[in-house]
Amino acid sequence: MTFSRADGRRNEEIRALHIVYERLGRVDGSARFGFGDTKALASISGPIEVRLASEQPSKATFEAHVRPLSSLPGTESKCLAASLRGLLSPSLSLIRNPRTLIQLVVQSLTPSTVDGFSPSLIAACINASSLALLNAGSIPMTGVVCAAAVSWHRPSKKDDALSLVLDPSETESREGLGCGCFAFLFATEIGGSQQSSTWPNAKLVWTNWHAKGSVFDEGELARAHALGFAGAETVWKAIKQSVPEMGGLHSLPPLGQPTEEELEDVAQSGDDFKVNEEESDDAKVEI
Repeated sequence: MTFSRADGRRNEEIRALHIVYERLGRVDGSARFGFGDTKALASISGPIEVRLASEQPSKATFEAHVRPLSSLPGTESKCLAASLRGLLSPSLSLIRNPRTLIQLVVQSLTPSTVDGFSPSLIAACINASSLALLNAGSIPMTGVVCAAAVSWHRPSKKDDALSLVLDPSETESREGLGCGCFAFLFATEIGGSQQSSTWPNAKLVWTNWHAKGSVFDEGELARAHALGFAGAETVWKAIKQSVPEMGGLHSLPPLGQPTEEELEDVAQSGDDFKVNEEESDDAKVEI
């Protein structure tokens, strides 16, 4: 299953991760996250006063806004904002601050393609949002949402099976047969399969995996799910390492590819990630 990548990375290798806690003014928390040149900036304000029309008596109101690098937010931005609100809500304890507003603003720092936000840019937006929430420290959290993108390609050799690649570039996402972003909630409270003491338990909270002009079977989706999980684990590790260094730039070396041991663990636990009708209602799949 060989696939030649333009930047020389292996199929399961992530680009260099960049984490910066921006300390923007007039917000409670802000951070920038990037996979190589694919970057997003997020800010959090709250809990703050909420408009009477949006007030909820039993929990805080959570708003999300996404801004493209150029032009005004359109349908694609509003759709992504709704997805961010839905996938991040399980990581927040909104009932702790009723009748207040928590506002998330995400600014893309990478030009959007004709098809809209690429899977890697969506993953960067999700990770930047989680970093901003951690940086704010004013909103109780039950876990951290981390995301990674996966794309599906024809192999370099005719006889090989289709190849899955982790953290595709903009070009790879555009040329692939299918692609998508996988977001996981990492939290110690979540039950499920036994994990190493080094890693918290995690579950899928959202994906937009889709094929372009073709079909994919359940096995391909399960493989993409497992590879996306391996990438999200790498992101979680980078975020954990960055927390003590919130005072400034935290540009990470390519922690890049997951280790062989981590990939073996993912392969062995593939059945846990297989998508079927019994998957938790919390997993939101857009296909």
